[in-house]
Amino acid sequence: MTINYKPIGVINSPHKTKEGMPIQAKAAKGLKGTIIIEKIFMEGLKDLEAFSHLYVIYHFHKSNLYKLTTTPFLDNKTHGVFATRVPQRPNQIGISVVKLISIKDNILEIENNDILDGTPLLDIKPYIPDFDIHKVEKIGWYKNKIGKFKTLKSDTRFN
Repeated sequence: MTINYKPIGVINSPHKTKEGMPIQAKAAKGLKGTIIIEKIFMEGLKDLEAFSHLYVIYHFHKSNLYKLTTTPFLDNKTHGVFATRVPQRPNQIGISVVKLISIKDNILEIENNDILDGTPLLDIKPYIPDFDIHKVEKIGWYKNKIGKFKTLKSDTRFN
């Protein structure tokens, strides 16, 4: 089976290189960027301005290798790639929750941008707390890392 995706736009951000980027959107509070939607998809933006936050799904275009076990930014131990949020994944798909500031024509102004400049956008979905916030019982190895992601920046380990 072959699956092909066509980008619907591009994400622009102040992050020109992978090194030094926030490792999660919550740690990128206030960092602005834009999403430029291809004009043929503009009609799909109808009513999006009524949402304050969005899921943006994108392609890790600077990540082309992966390992099934990896050492993430928040730990010095190896974990299975699916138990992490590292960018080097079998399908190189990323997801972030960003704050929507405004929409003008095909340009979305966003905040909390932890995405590399020039990243191809695959999809947008509205963030809806009633759907998206869950009470969880366990968070695996992240349990002892909560709060550390806010000051930790990406490094060269996934180049």
